Amino acid sequence: MQFPTSAAPGGNAPVDKSNLIKDGSDRTFMADVIEASREVPVIVDFWAPWCGPCKTLGPIIEKAVLAAKGAVKLVKIDTDQNPAIAGQLRIQSIPAVYAFFQGRPVDGFTGALPESQVKQFIDRLVQAAGGVPGAADIAAVLEEAGQLLESGDAQTAAALYNEVLGEEPENAAAYAGLIRCLLAADQADTAQEMLDQAPAALAKAPEIVALRTQMDLARQAADMGPVGDLERALAADPDNHQARYDLALALYAAGQQEVAVDHLLDIVKRDREWNEQAARKQLVKFFEALGFKHPLAIAGRRKLSSILFA
Repeated sequence: MQFPTSAAPGGNAPVDKSNLIKDGSDRTFMADVIEASREVPVIVDFWAPWCGPCKTLGPIIEKAVLAAKGAVKLVKIDTDQNPAIAGQLRIQSIPAVYAFFQGRPVDGFTGALPESQVKQFIDRLVQAAGGVPGAADIAAVLEEAGQLLESGDAQTAAALYNEVLGEEPENAAAYAGLIRCLLAADQADTAQEMLDQAPAALAKAPEIVALRTQMDLARQAADMGPVGDLERALAADPDNHQARYDLALALYAAGQQEVAVDHLLDIVKRDREWNEQAARKQLVKFFEALGFKHPLAIAGRRKLSSILFA
């Protein structure tokens, strides 16, 4: 099972259409459009049952809105049944499409546009709202892949990560995710090879740096010996910094990161210069592997600072 070259095809998470597309009215316009547009852009499609071009445009807009994965929403208003808002906007022909953001109209068009132009219209709205066209879709796939990997389905997760890399070859999160899938499938050699061959544009990305550190720590921990033996050695001599240091590495590899951090902090507190500040340097590696925004990394850095600058 070589994920980088033969991952099985995967798909995006299903989209809740009811949350993105709805039929509106004069009565609900304020809530459905004006208020809702304070969160994301809202497209309003003014149409009527007798309008041929409306029937052509409607499915195109719906498809593009669903593809945006929540970056925009769509409200459809039948002007025959709800003439008030159309009158206020001075709509003279349909289909007419208006886009609202932050409670006011920001863009629009009339007539049935081809799919490519409708997509461009939506991309402009996403950019105007501070987003990146396609970013919501990519984020949704990455989130699903992460959940699948966490649940143990490394093969499907790898397929999704490959899907992202097909769209964005330099997406560090997807590249790192694919390596994690290999590790989960006990393909450590292939994972290391992929890490070593990371493109220059990705090599220094936080996700890749953290993963490289994690793999280095795992190799170190493999030489530390059983946790039980290290705990007994430390219990016999609490000042045995080497035993405490080795135990910290073994515990970190075993998933007990918080206890591992505490042991290294204890060494720094007892003797910060021990072994050329090995405990402090190892703490920095722990924080790097966790990711500097991880709650444990944040708390650990604060504790380390309080010890060093006390």
